Order: sequence, then structure tokens, then C-alpha cells
Amino acid sequence: MSTEDLERYEAEMELTLYREYRDVVGIFKYVVETDRRFYLCNAVDVKARTEAGEVFFEVTMTDCWVWDMYRPARFAKGVKVLTFKDVNVEELSPSDMDLPEK
Repeated sequence: MSTEDLERYEAEMELTLYREYRDVVGIFKYVVETDRRFYLCNAVDVKARTEAGEVFFEVTMTDCWVWDMYRPARFAKGVKVLTFKDVNVEELSPSDMDLPEK
């Protein structure tokens, strides 16, 4: 497989992922962004934890969709993330869910 073939494959995977996102965003209430992933979910809880002098975040989400083109199944009933980096949570309003047509 050439570099060009790989780039074309990855571009198609990203386009497929975007189309799936566009189709499902309307069924979720929150957008959650961590240092490694982007999630859509219907419930989210973020707790700051301290252990051995280190602060980290525990993020618990339910009814999730994960932005990851390499995951065969992007829907998950529950997700728990532990991270030392920033976590962004945004509540979606109905107008945020209206994406432009193709």
C-alpha cells in the first residue's frame, strides 16, 4: 500500500466519521472533549480528584458516541475517562445541532 493509498483511505474514513456525526448529533445533549477523544453523550459528570498530591479529572458519561475512526463500534452505554489534562463540557442547544446539508 502506497502512502497515497493510505492517505486516501484515511480521508475516506474521516468523511464517513463526519457523516455519522452529522446523523447522530441531534440525539445527544452534551459534547465532551478530552485530550485524547471527542464524545457526544446524554449525561456527563466531571469530578476533580487528588491522589498523592496529583490532581486529575474523572469523567463519567452515559449513552455515548465516540469520535474515533478506528473504533468499529462508536456507540457505548457508558464511558469513564481519567485524565490529568483539561476536560471541556458543552451543553448542546437545539440550534447547535442543526448542521448544514451536504
